Parts: sequence; structure tokens; C-alpha cells
Amino acid sequence: MQSFLLEFANLLLRWLHVIAAIAWIGESIYFVMLDNGLKKPKAAEDRDKGVFGEMWAVHGGGFYHNQKYATAPAKLPDDLHWSFWKSYTTWLSGFALFVLLYMANPSFYLVNPGSSWEWAANLSGTQANILALAFLLGGWVVYNEMCKRISPNMERDGLLSLAVAVLMVVVAYLSVQMFSGRAAFLLTGAVMATAMSANVFFWIIPGQRRMVAAMKAGETPNPLDGKRGKQRSVHNTYFTLPVVLLMISNHYSFAYNHDHAWVIMSLFIFAGALIRQFFVLMHSGKIQPAYPAAGTALIALAMWVAMPAGPGAPSAEGETGTPMEEVTTIIEEHCVQCHARSPSHASFSSAPAGVTYESEDEILRQMSQIKQVVESGYMPLGNMTNMTDEEREAIADWRE
Repeated sequence: MQSFLLEFANLLLRWLHVIAAIAWIGESIYFVMLDNGLKKPKAAEDRDKGVFGEMWAVHGGGFYHNQKYATAPAKLPDDLHWSFWKSYTTWLSGFALFVLLYMANPSFYLVNPGSSWEWAANLSGTQANILALAFLLGGWVVYNEMCKRISPNMERDGLLSLAVAVLMVVVAYLSVQMFSGRAAFLLTGAVMATAMSANVFFWIIPGQRRMVAAMKAGETPNPLDGKRGKQRSVHNTYFTLPVVLLMISNHYSFAYNHDHAWVIMSLFIFAGALIRQFFVLMHSGKIQPAYPAAGTALIALAMWVAMPAGPGAPSAEGETGTPMEEVTTIIEEHCVQCHARSPSHASFSSAPAGVTYESEDEILRQMSQIKQVVESGYMPLGNMTNMTDEEREAIADWRE
């Protein structure tokens, strides 16, 4: 019953997280499009009252006229719309999911027993949890300090962008050394998502509140508040596509189980940023296909890096590899306690990802996946069933 309740809570939290993320990212993309698509107002009266740009749009059977003021409008309404709860809800629900799924079973989901760093391979579950929290907090602190020190007045944002790109490569590399593959991809995305939400909480919204307070008091807002908010919003824009990909990556073991997983991760991060840049420029009327072309090239390179090697050398005459009976015995001993319609393992109320190995046909259908995750050492999770190296070699030598 406990495992069922946890799984049901997982379902509800994941639903909330996805809905909040769609709302936050959708609104963010809309405002970037709006900001970049503004045209100089045609009416003299609009220009006289401080309108910087405007956009006319049609949607849902109606017409919309959006206007942006460069300075304080004559009067601010009391029901001014603010955009922040979607961001906070996305982060809070995502963190709750991480606690429920990963931190509740850190020995299985966080610890990387195959790490070349001995201290990381020997972490206890509690130590892995503390390290994961420190990793999230440390990523935000380093990123935030870089912004404050490299481009405090938003005059060296180009250099800052390069520094942030290098930081993300470092984060990707460290994550795959310290955590299991699936957790490494998730935590790298979580570092970026934490920076995005913290940007809203610590910089964008407080700056906007100061600007509104100054306007209502008849004072001139500090222009740095607007510039800082713009700087952090730009970073959030380019983080968006990579974060979405990293959050769904746990379904694709070919990426996170690879020896060069950090390279694959970095290529996807840069590809997402380049593709996002194309749309940002497109909204301002500039079509530059070189950006999506470069992003596609990086995705192709990631595919090439992740591509498994060809089939092994054919067996010598008379050798047929590991017989199916031996494979079935190994899987029954080490895998079926979780991958069954009614798992006997206490942590699962249903088969993970709906994958079951209770018949020879089911095992054969999943042959390539089984070989991949067993050879890489990712499965069984945390090697909780103590699969031996000899048994892994037997799976690797399994042929149809």
C-alpha cells in the first residue's frame, strides 16, 4: 500500500509540475516574442504618452493591441499583472518530485557505484542526498556570482554568456562523475531550472517591485533594475529548451548510460540554446537559418557520439553465445522482482516504465535494452540484487 501511495503522489506531483512548467515556459516565450516583435507606435498621441512599442494581434476571434512603455505611464492600475507564481510552482513541484523519487531511495537513484572517483562511488545514501542538495545550491551560487562579477552593470553580457556556457559544461561533467547517469542529467537540468526560478525570485520580481514603487511615488526608477531583470530573463530564455530536454531524458538510457554522457548532455544544451536563438531573432523580423542548422548539427553529433557500437564479432563455429535458458535464469534472479506485473520489491507497486520480464517473449522483445543497461552497470539500480561481473558478461554475450 505504501508503494502505491508513493506512486500515486508521484503521478499527482508530476501532473502539477508539467502543468506549471507549460504555463511558465509558455508565458515566458510569449513575452519574449512580444518584446522582440514590438513596432514603433504609429499614433503621435501614443508616442507622446511614452509608448515605446506596440503590437497588434488577432487570436480567438478577437483583436489585441499590446503597448510597452519606455518610461512610467501616467497611471498604473491597481490590478497590474505579475508573473511569478508559475515559476515558483514549477520549481517547488519539481523539487518535491526529486525528493519523492530520488532522495527517498538515494542508494538506488543517486549513487554512482561505477564512478571513476572512488569517494563518489562509495557514498552512502545520506551523503548522496547532501551532495545533491549542495550541487543544486552551489550551481546557483556560482552562476549568480558570475553574473554579479562579470557583468554587474550589464555591459559585458557577451562575455558573461560565454562564461555561463563553460559553467554548464563543467556542471554536466561533474554531475556524471558524482551521480548515477539518470540523476546526473536530471540534476544538471535542475541546476539550470533552479537558476531560472531564483532569477525570478531574487532579481526580476524584486527589481520590478522597486520600479513600480518608484513610479507610484512619482520618482524615476533605477534603470539598473530593468537591465538586471532583462539580463536574467535572457538567460532564462536560453535555458528553457535544454531544461525541458534534460527533464525528459530519464526515459533514454542510451544518453545517460554512455561513457561520454557529459559530452552528449553539453551538445544538447548548446543545441537547444542555438535553436531558441533562431526563434528569438525571428520574432524581431530576422530569419537566420544558420542557428537551427548549427543546432541540428550538434544534435547529429550527439547522436553519433551516443550511437552504440556495431554488433560484436560473430561467434566461432559451434559457439552460439549465452543460451536463452541462462539469460532467463539471470533475469529471474536479478530483475523480475521489480519488472513484474505485481513486483515483489517493496519500492514498486507496478513495473518500472511498464516493462515486464515474466516470459521469454517479453525478454526477447527487450533484448537490446536489457543488454545496454546491464552492460553499462546501470541496472539493476544500485546493483541492489548483487549481479556479478560474470553475469553481466553473460548478458553481453547473449545473441538471438
